[in-house]
Amino acid sequence: MVTHLVLIKPRADLSAADRQGFTDAFDRAMRDIPTVRGVRIGRRVMHGAGYEQVAPDMDYVAMIDFDDLAGLQTYLRHPAHDELGARFGQSLSAALVYDVEVGGIEMLRGALV
Repeated sequence: MVTHLVLIKPRADLSAADRQGFTDAFDRAMRDIPTVRGVRIGRRVMHGAGYEQVAPDMDYVAMIDFDDLAGLQTYLRHPAHDELGARFGQSLSAALVYDVEVGGIEMLRGALV
């Protein structure tokens, strides 16, 4: 499985209409792009852990799952992603994007050998 991991910080001055436009574009992309296998959205939780002081200042995370790299690439080239990408640039003050191969503990064991 490949996960497209997106950490985002919306612009502070983002209007309600622009926020809705971004959300609608995201929703359309998740529904219309057939290679999307799963989507999880999260909001950052602050609870006093030491790492919070050095972590990037992001408010949300989107985790979009695909069967494989080809599925991710199809997603990135799809017209619905073009609209989402345009909204992405207009709506956010910061973002970090990573694509990761996801598995079980064997992924960690293999990395440390």
